Amino acid sequence: MRPLFGLVLITFRELWARKIVLGLFIVSSLVLLAVTFALNLDVVEGSLAGIRLFGQEAAPEDMSGEDAPPLTLSRVVVAVESVVAGVAYWIGILLALFASASLFPDLQSDGRVELLLSKPIGRLNVLLGHMLGVWSAIGILAVYLLGGVWVIMSLKTGVWNPRFLFSLLLVVGMFAVMYAAVMLMGIWTESTALGLIVSYGLIFVSMVLAAADQIGPTLGPVGRPVFWGLYHGLPNFTEVTQIVSTLAKGESVSSWYPFVSSLLFGGAAYAVTGYWFVRRDF
Repeated sequence: MRPLFGLVLITFRELWARKIVLGLFIVSSLVLLAVTFALNLDVVEGSLAGIRLFGQEAAPEDMSGEDAPPLTLSRVVVAVESVVAGVAYWIGILLALFASASLFPDLQSDGRVELLLSKPIGRLNVLLGHMLGVWSAIGILAVYLLGGVWVIMSLKTGVWNPRFLFSLLLVVGMFAVMYAAVMLMGIWTESTALGLIVSYGLIFVSMVLAAADQIGPTLGPVGRPVFWGLYHGLPNFTEVTQIVSTLAKGESVSSWYPFVSSLLFGGAAYAVTGYWFVRRDF
């Protein structure tokens, strides 16, 4: 257990030392400061009386349309938390992949991998320690940002939205899924660039697959099964965005299938990577 923890700690420190991860931490801190000081909500007897954003004041009725429902305190909280969750999901995962893409190819570099494998620890434990280290670093960043926003907004308004915290699990989970593609390309080619291209390419493809209900019926007898095969087999990164937004709003999720199918893809990719890593002659 101690060697595994040591590998986790080494990977965690290596990732944390990278400037992009430090940049993510700084940006997250700025977001928390903005939510704390730049956004001020005047609450009178549990109702929203006014909003001040960067010194600009507005009344709730000024921010609602004629046919729109009144702007309530809970709607403001949900809106802020939804925006932060969406930004953390898209920009956060893209930058986290960029920051961590070179870790696994570097792990397999001459000299380093031989040193690790010379220790009394199995190859699967080396792989597991690496994965847990990367997940831990990204998870801590996600908890810092999303958990911080949740605590700040809840304390400022008295509106507690615990479902928002489930979006944190989706952010970390989908990062783990996309990092599986990076590792699979890493064990195959030891190329950082190709790992990023494939992972970002899968995200782009998911934008097309998200329109499956509109595109599927227009395809022919050959294209339709191929398209639906890709839909069910590849990670549904774009569709999971809707689940993140739904959780941030405190609503019930109608279907978890996009997230579950993405996890299955990630599990399969990690399994292939592990099999290849164990059998590879370093």
